[in-house]
Amino acid sequence: MTDVLTRVRAAVRLIDAGTPSHRDRAVDALRALAILGVVLGHWLVTALVADTGGATHPALHTASPLQHMPWLAPISWVFQTLAVFFLVGGHVATRGYVSARARGTGYPQWLRARLSRLFKPVAAVLTLWTAAAVALLLTGADPGTVRTLVKLALSPMWFLLVFAVLTAATPLLTRLNPLWPLVVVLHVDLLRFGLGAPGWLGWLNLPAGWLVPYTLGAAWTRGELQRRRAGWLLLTGGAAATAALVAWAGYPASMVGVPGATVSNLDPPTLAAVTFGLAQCGLALLVRERLGRAMRRPLAWAAVALVNLSAMTIFLWHQTALMATTATGLLAGRLPGLHTLPDGLGWVAARLAWLPVFALALAVCWAAFRGFEQAGGRRRSLVVRSRRPGTAHTSGPRVDV
Repeated sequence: MTDVLTRVRAAVRLIDAGTPSHRDRAVDALRALAILGVVLGHWLVTALVADTGGATHPALHTASPLQHMPWLAPISWVFQTLAVFFLVGGHVATRGYVSARARGTGYPQWLRARLSRLFKPVAAVLTLWTAAAVALLLTGADPGTVRTLVKLALSPMWFLLVFAVLTAATPLLTRLNPLWPLVVVLHVDLLRFGLGAPGWLGWLNLPAGWLVPYTLGAAWTRGELQRRRAGWLLLTGGAAATAALVAWAGYPASMVGVPGATVSNLDPPTLAAVTFGLAQCGLALLVRERLGRAMRRPLAWAAVALVNLSAMTIFLWHQTALMATTATGLLAGRLPGLHTLPDGLGWVAARLAWLPVFALALAVCWAAFRGFEQAGGRRRSLVVRSRRPGTAHTSGPRVDV
């Protein structure tokens, strides 16, 4: 045990010493918190209920504790952190693009390097779930169950597609004022909910809604959000607008989708989701200095660096970890918090107890598939540079996603 602790401490010191001094550790901390927020949020509000009914292959359908306990909606306020991810993504992408231009790197080369990091891990997910879906159907699994599992496994893909589109458009967005996409979202919602326009119009909010935090990230790069006043304005204004929309305009209180609900704040994004994201971005800007100080601690920084190095693997495989645990648990029958209806505090307590098991399953997925994420090539923009005796710094894994 002592030997293990000694090795961990040595690794922590190595990561800390190998981090370039110019690295903005607070940015990486915000990205890590955003990814972990999404993961924990999904694990807490996604239930796969088993309805055996005497069948050889139990059917599974999705449910959410927010259906049966709507007073738990504040959970979604804590763990729906996608706006922070887009804020950081916009900041890093615009800063990287400006830096690439200064080095003489062309747009195609820059974009190819950015997107390869996003999409190489996707190939592994698609391959495994294609094979799994075919195998389940051939063995007589309920088609509805297979559809449910595949939909959950591939649901993170929508985020990557939107993020990739915004990344590709970065040169056009470096000067775009966030008010413009915000105005688009406002008018789309007025047409949908106020004037009875077709529901498909709401999908215009998918790029427009996430453009708001992305272009805020570009404004951060330009130095327009450095003063704390900007953070407080976003936090208080976004929170007040969201509260008003929920209280008086009929928007759902939950910031994630709830099965069976007539309106989802996230699918596609509504004005309430966007204003809530503004509040989150404001909070992120206000705490970034404190996060930067916290990241001076080698252990805290090592944890954040490791999450960033595997950000896409964690994001793409966390739903698979949940489903693998659920499927394996069926061998022992319908287990509380895993296969039962999420309709009471007993389920919540049981689900909390399952979180370490989900994390263990995700660790197995990470060990098996992290190589796909690290196969995206080597670049000079690094979180950690490895040191070897007698040599200069050499390139290590990158984390700028």
